[in-house]
Amino acid sequence: MTACIYFHPDGYTTTGRQIMGRHAAGESFLRGLLQGTRGQDLWIQVDEPGHVAAFQAIAAGLGRTEPLHAIDHRRLADLSNPGLVFHPGPGIGKEAFKRSSVGHRAWSLCGITHTICSERVMDSIVALPTAPLHPWDALICTSQAVLGSVQTLLAAQQAYLQERLGSIRMPLPQLPVIPLGLHTGDFDASEATRQTARQELGAEAETLVVMFMGRLAFHAKAHPLAMYQALERAAQEAGVKVMLLECGWHANDQIRYAYSQAAAQACPSVTVLQLDGRDPLQRRRAWASADVFCSLSDNIQETFGITPIEAMAAGLPVVVSDWDGYRDSVRDGIDGFRIPTLMAPAGLGTDLARRHALGVDTYDFYCGYSCSFVAVDVEATTQALIRLFRSPDLRRTMGQAGRRRARDCFDWRVIIPRYQELWAELSAIRRASPELPAAARSWPARLDPFEAFAGYPSQSLAPETRLALAGPDLAAAQARLEQLTALSMVNYALPLLPEADELAEVLRAASQGAQPARELLRGIPENRRALVFRALVWLIKLDVLRLVANGA
Repeated sequence: MTACIYFHPDGYTTTGRQIMGRHAAGESFLRGLLQGTRGQDLWIQVDEPGHVAAFQAIAAGLGRTEPLHAIDHRRLADLSNPGLVFHPGPGIGKEAFKRSSVGHRAWSLCGITHTICSERVMDSIVALPTAPLHPWDALICTSQAVLGSVQTLLAAQQAYLQERLGSIRMPLPQLPVIPLGLHTGDFDASEATRQTARQELGAEAETLVVMFMGRLAFHAKAHPLAMYQALERAAQEAGVKVMLLECGWHANDQIRYAYSQAAAQACPSVTVLQLDGRDPLQRRRAWASADVFCSLSDNIQETFGITPIEAMAAGLPVVVSDWDGYRDSVRDGIDGFRIPTLMAPAGLGTDLARRHALGVDTYDFYCGYSCSFVAVDVEATTQALIRLFRSPDLRRTMGQAGRRRARDCFDWRVIIPRYQELWAELSAIRRASPELPAAARSWPARLDPFEAFAGYPSQSLAPETRLALAGPDLAAAQARLEQLTALSMVNYALPLLPEADELAEVLRAASQGAQPARELLRGIPENRRALVFRALVWLIKLDVLRLVANGA
C-alpha cells in the first residue's frame, strides 16, 4: 500500500542554501516513493493550498499522472480514506492528538527519525508516552544506534512519569528499524567521466583523491582533525600524492577559516580543495574523481549517514568512523574500514545537557562541546588509508563489494517495499483492533474554551436560562439582525453560525414571549440543536435577544 504524505516543500528539497540531511533524505525518499508506487492514487496532507502545486510539479516531473487527493486541516477526517499518514519527522505525538478529535482508529501515523539530539526532537520523542498513540502507529528509526537512543530517551521519560505520577501503563508506537535509501544509479560514472572530472580538478594520474561529502561543520557534523592528521601520515608513509576534496558548505567565514587553518597545520603536504556541495555539478564531479571516501563522524547530530552509502554506490572504498548508522551500512574489511571511536562515559556530560537546557549554550555549542569528548583512532585511520593507498586491487575489490551492497540493501527499489510492508501491517493492526471509547479529555492542552475558561463570565448559558426578544416585535428583531450581520466585525463568524432559516425559527419562537432557552429550539432538528443553542449567546451579543430574570 501507499500512504498519505504530509507534504511541506521545505521537507523535500535540496535547492536551499542551508542543506541539511533531512532535506536530502526527504527529497530522495519522495522521488523513490513516486517512482515505486506507479498506478496508485496520490494522497498528500498540506498546511497551505500553495503546497499542492509544489507537489504536483514534483510528481509531474517524475511522470506521475494519477489522481491527486489533497487534504488540509479543514477536512482532517478525510485522512481515514488513505488510512495512514507519513510524516518526515518524529513529531507524531501532536498529530495523534489531532487525530483523537476524529477517532483513534481513523488512520495510522508513521514518522521517521533524522537528527535526534535537538531540543525540539528530543521533546517530541519524550512526549510519545503521553500522546494517544497506539500499536497501529510507528516511528521509524533509521539505524540500530538511533533505536537505542530513542529507547533510552523513552525509558528515562517512563521512569520519570512512574516516579512523578505513578504511571504504569504507557503505550508506545512501534519502533521499526528501516534505513534511508538512495538512487544508486545516480552515482554511476564512466571512465571518461572520471578522467574529465579529475582533469577539471587538476588531479594528476598518480594522485590519490580522497573525498569527504557533507556539511563542513566541525562542531556539528564531523571534526576533520583526525582525517587531516591521518591523511598526512598515510601520504608520507605510503609515499604518494594525496588530494583531499571537501565537498560541502560552511555556515560562515569563521568556520571556513577554521578548516583552512587546521588543514594547513595538520596536513601540509596534502592538496585540499573545497567544492560547493550544494551544487549538483560539483557533487557529481567529486564522486566521479575520487579514489577513496573518508568520513570520520564523531557528532551526536549524525544519526544515519547517507554519504558512506552514496560512496559505496559510486564504487569507492570507504574509511568511516565506527559511529551510529555507519555501523549498520559499512562492513569492516569488506566495503572499507570502520575506525574505532571512544566517548566519555555516561554521567560525565550532565553539565553539557544542563548548560544547553538553561540557554547558556546554543544548540551548535552543545553539539560542538559534546563532540570534543569523542575521539576517533587516528593511528587506525592512518593504517586503513595506507592499505588502500598502496593497493589498487584492494580499492577495487572493496569498491565493488560496496557497490553491490548499496544496490542490494539500500536502493529505494528495495527500501520502499519495506515502508509499504510496514504501512500495510499498521493498517491491518488498526482495522483488527476494537474501537476505543472516546476519552473524556482527548487533548487536554486544547480544551473547549467554554470549559477551560468557564470561570471568566458571570454565568454560562443553560437550558433553563430565560430569553426574550430585545426589540418590540419580530419584525424589529429581524431587521436588527440583518443590519448587524452586514458588519464585517460580525459576519466573519458566519461560517460557525446556524443557517438563516434556523435563526429565523429561533426569533419566531422568541416572539411568543419570555421562555427558557431550550423552548426556543423546539422547531430545530435534533442534530442541529447544539449548534443553534450556542448561537443564542451570539444573538444576545448583538442585542437581538436578551436575558430575562426568573419570574419576569
